[in-house]
Amino acid sequence: MSYYINKTLRGISFEEGIDRVTASLKNEGFGILTEIDLKATLKKKMDVDLYNYKILGACNPPYAYKALQAEDKIGTMLPCNVIVQEKVKGEIEISAVDPIESMQAIKNENLGVLALEIRAKLENCINAL
Repeated sequence: MSYYINKTLRGISFEEGIDRVTASLKNEGFGILTEIDLKATLKKKMDVDLYNYKILGACNPPYAYKALQAEDKIGTMLPCNVIVQEKVKGEIEISAVDPIESMQAIKNENLGVLALEIRAKLENCINAL
């Protein structure tokens, strides 16, 4: 099994890809807490050129709260990362972390159930693009 869920969109701009995934996440109860522009960061810190690459930190507050109640250190794995990248002009790849894979190291049955539910929501987001 892969550690991510993804889909490639063609014929749209990078910004449109970000807008689409943000809207799709919102439909499933997620908001964007953080946005990291890896291209700009690497240019500024290392003077290297990278293709368009943003990391969106998506959070579904009710699920985050449930996860924190089940495991107080789960914040080390929050929020759910969703990446938007454009290696080829007009080809936008959107990938979301698979929470089941990322939480395998934690031995807590309550988190397993939550991870299944969050994965279903993230799959719905990606499939709806």
